[in-house]
Amino acid sequence: MASRKPTSPSENTPFSWAWNAAEAGAEYAKDFWQRSVLYADVRRQRGDQYREHLEEDAPTVLKFEYEQLLCGQDLARPVNYSLMRIIPPAGVKVDEKKRPFIIIDPRAGHGPGIGGFKAESEMGAALSAGHPCYFVGFLPDPVPGQTVEDVIRAEAEFVRHVGKLHEDSVGKPAVIGNCQAGWQILMTAALWPELFGPIIVAGAPLSYWAGDNPMRYSGGLLGGSWLTAMTSDLGDGRFDGAWLVENFENLDPANTLWNKQYNLFANVDTEGPRYLDFEKYWGGYVFLNDVEMQYIVDELFIGNKLSTARLMTSDGLRIDLRNIRSPILVFCSHGDNITPPGQALGWITDLYRNDDEVLSHDQTIVYATHDSIGHLGIFVSSRVGSKEYREFTSHIDTIDLLPAGVYHASVEDCDEVRAACPVDDPYMLKLRRSSVAEVRDIVQPDQESEKRFAAAAKVSEINLALYRNLMQPWVRAFATPYTAYWMQTLHPLRTSYEWWSSNHPFAAWLGEQAEQVRENRAPASADNPFLLWQEQVSDAITRFLNHYRDNRDQGYAAFFDSVYGSPLMQALAGRALDDTSDVRPHPGDWPEHKAYVEATLRHLCERMDEGGLAEAAIRAMFYVLKERGEADDRHFHYAEQMDQAGWLKGSERPAFRQLLREQALLLHMDENAAIEAIPTLLKDATPDAVRKLAEFLLGLARSSENQLSKAEAKALERIIVILGSVLEKQEQAAKLTSTVTEETKSIPTSIPVKTAKARKVSTRAAKKTVANIKQENEKK
Repeated sequence: MASRKPTSPSENTPFSWAWNAAEAGAEYAKDFWQRSVLYADVRRQRGDQYREHLEEDAPTVLKFEYEQLLCGQDLARPVNYSLMRIIPPAGVKVDEKKRPFIIIDPRAGHGPGIGGFKAESEMGAALSAGHPCYFVGFLPDPVPGQTVEDVIRAEAEFVRHVGKLHEDSVGKPAVIGNCQAGWQILMTAALWPELFGPIIVAGAPLSYWAGDNPMRYSGGLLGGSWLTAMTSDLGDGRFDGAWLVENFENLDPANTLWNKQYNLFANVDTEGPRYLDFEKYWGGYVFLNDVEMQYIVDELFIGNKLSTARLMTSDGLRIDLRNIRSPILVFCSHGDNITPPGQALGWITDLYRNDDEVLSHDQTIVYATHDSIGHLGIFVSSRVGSKEYREFTSHIDTIDLLPAGVYHASVEDCDEVRAACPVDDPYMLKLRRSSVAEVRDIVQPDQESEKRFAAAAKVSEINLALYRNLMQPWVRAFATPYTAYWMQTLHPLRTSYEWWSSNHPFAAWLGEQAEQVRENRAPASADNPFLLWQEQVSDAITRFLNHYRDNRDQGYAAFFDSVYGSPLMQALAGRALDDTSDVRPHPGDWPEHKAYVEATLRHLCERMDEGGLAEAAIRAMFYVLKERGEADDRHFHYAEQMDQAGWLKGSERPAFRQLLREQALLLHMDENAAIEAIPTLLKDATPDAVRKLAEFLLGLARSSENQLSKAEAKALERIIVILGSVLEKQEQAAKLTSTVTEETKSIPTSIPVKTAKARKVSTRAAKKTVANIKQENEKK
């Protein structure tokens, strides 16, 4: 931007001030007019883009080429989903031996592709790390009659197919589920846990009564899900995703009504391409079947049945997230007003009271929180793609080896320890042992709040039954495909795209004006006072709208609490005011659950003395590092060497993973018994193997990267003493064997052994001699 010549002190007169103000005003007016023309032209392109996107057979915003492998419409229970293989871009090499990644986008109003929206994205991070990449997308229109369960079964088939394509990879497919796809893929993994590798759920709501966002009150404020049913009926059996998007828009009126458009207007010279890219996704509305949407609202949003294992499939299987055996990495943000950390992490405190319950289910949970990124930024932000997802994918195999428990993950700059890092990476992934109690501090579950939501769920059931009995037959009688079409076409969000495009009569004239402006662009200088005043006005509008939003949300919460916390509503929910029992029975109290835990612990106790060198090595290492609160890239690199060590040679990845998890559980159950059993585990090990194990553990102390604490050094000393005693006994056994061999040589060979019976007697006599020598050596 050109800078105006500053006014000299001698020119500081009323006349010169007025002249400069007029000059600045003329400059700003010209800039304002040019920006207005360019802004209108970008909006015209937005309308054209919307129309072109609608005409595509399978609209998507993916930035990567792909080929379809499986079509969900060909399955026994057809759905509008499909599985695609991502073709790596030029210059990117994929290793087919690496673990494949599957990215699944949300079907929550928008079309697919957000996970591969940019080069630096979830998909881009997986490809850059050399992983084969797959994508699960969907068509705008559902297959008539398809249900949420049908989609879950289709996703299981897709994951199974990718697993068969990569049977020789280092692990099972890693799956990333964004938002709605997150809870959907966890439901799938709970039913078919054997198909999955690590699962990353980003911005996925799982505990719908938790958190602090105003959207959780909407079901109760609208009287329940009857309005969802009526909207689907008016849509002739389909629910328009534009209504969901409108709910998202209403959460942040400052961004919807002002900031998004003002940012384009103020920076129209550079902001156009980014704006159009985002609007292509934001305006790609899709549909859901009435049965799908009703299930989601009744069973999840209002009923909140997923996080306490109260959902059942049509064939009687319970959907229990505790069945998942793959590590679950939950990525959420405090800046997310759609899925705050409470809703993303609340399922942990809903299912588990303490860490022992997590360990008893052999479940690994990793959570990472961002300070400020918004809901969509979790999926599409370049900063997140180049940082968090890059680290998650780079260490996905190590995350897969984590023992059971709750962990907190963070990604930090590693400039301070660059010399010690084994990989060339600007960031460092750190994992530290967390706890259910720490997650509870984030979620802050509230039983009084749950009582009010339970009452809202009961009212929703009543109102839905009233609608179905009294109104639904009439609504369906008057709803036709023709009326549904016009209701969808005239939706406010759709008309905002439709009304202004190249089809408009003034579009050609505006296009000519835009070309002239670009050729003669004269932006105002950065210090133009009118430009500064414009920014101040924009800030004032933003503050006003944010103030309105905050007061509105507080009013929503206060009204919801007063209505559903009243004695009348509590009575309708079948609850007395002095009832202090849990609103939702804890799944840990179910008889079948207690029997499962008891059987698991009993089985583990029987495994305390079972195993060999590999079990002893892992048990010893975990014992030495048991008090370590965190691990980073350096420790991951060192731990991976263990997988390649001589005494673990030949171990397959799944078996090695099971080995790690089992030994960690045994140590947690009874640490002393687990350590005292190490000599038993090493009874068949060679002295050379035991020495290698001791050298490996001593290497922990010698490494400047680890710097063992006093407690860890003491633990290491105990292990070395145990290994030393094992070696000493092995050496004595070797001397004993040598003695027996020498004495056997002195036995006359001329004594004939004529019969098989005599040979047996001679064998028993030799064994008795060896036993006597052992006893004498032990006495000595």
